[in-house]
Amino acid sequence: MIVVNLDVMMAKRKISAGELAEKIGITPANLSILKNNKAKAIRFSTLGEICRVLNCQPGDILEYREGEEEDE
Repeated sequence: MIVVNLDVMMAKRKISAGELAEKIGITPANLSILKNNKAKAIRFSTLGEICRVLNCQPGDILEYREGEEEDE
């Protein structure tokens, strides 16, 4: 399963969800879906914008955890 650690990077960069959503051009609701591991996909362009704003790499946000089910 792919786990989204967006909240960790947001805390490290001291940026709110509303501010990040505005800077990357998505709705706060869609950012919440992504942040709470409810998203089934992410566009590379969105991931790129997140990385640009948070000054990080995709691997800082996305993590693969073997053996975990998507329902967890």
